[in-house]
Amino acid sequence: MTTTSDIPRSARAFPSLARYRGVVNGAFGMALLIFLWWLGGRAVAGNPNMYAFSSFAPGPTLTRLWTMITSGEIFEMAGPSLYRVGLGMGIAAVVGVPMGILVGRVQQVREITNIPFQFLRMISPLSWMPIAVMAFATWDAAIIFLIMVAAIWPILFATAAGVRRIDPAWIKVARNLGASRTHMLTTVILPAVATDILTGIRLALGVAWVVLVPAEYLGVTSGLGYAINDARDTLEYDRLSATVVVIGVIGFGLDTLCQKAISRLNWTKTS
Repeated sequence: MTTTSDIPRSARAFPSLARYRGVVNGAFGMALLIFLWWLGGRAVAGNPNMYAFSSFAPGPTLTRLWTMITSGEIFEMAGPSLYRVGLGMGIAAVVGVPMGILVGRVQQVREITNIPFQFLRMISPLSWMPIAVMAFATWDAAIIFLIMVAAIWPILFATAAGVRRIDPAWIKVARNLGASRTHMLTTVILPAVATDILTGIRLALGVAWVVLVPAEYLGVTSGLGYAINDARDTLEYDRLSATVVVIGVIGFGLDTLCQKAISRLNWTKTS
């Protein structure tokens, strides 16, 4: 239990400042990152051998970023990427959550699948790229498959771990009250592991977002990965770095949404 003596003196003296401490610290961290970025840009601009890459500096990057926002170019490049990630994540969740529940609930299934699943999990999703190109008729389908392969394991294992942590007494009480398998699933298991599933989705989203860019180096002509590849080929380094910023901002936004959902569904109370 937190007492008054545990609160820092500065927080007791200036409660309004303590309320915004996280925001202030976050802003300081971003300012520090931009300052280091600016120093790197200065070093590149001052090097005769690297002067051609000076557009990576914050000034040219942010100027080009604003142009991309006002022209709508950002939405054109981000839309296809979000569609591919969303569909790949959706398929991974549809497959991973039921399989995770099964693995967590049935010991024999867990023992049979443990070694194969761990083996497949350790294979880089991008290693499947040649197989995906051969197996699917379109580039979009191949990219969605790669994203699904990257995302399914965190969801599956997080769900299985959550199911195994369920108090057996809950299951026993539900059975004594005459709960069917469907009611057991919908009223006991899924509510109990909702935060575990969302945590797995959050981890999977981070992996999928990283896999997206190299996956979009395939034959597609849209998306954030294609935009980076195209900017590199046309030597538009300010556009390249602006696209990198866009990828980071969107990824951060998606991760924040997952955090909010986890906090909202978390029925446990922390002190």
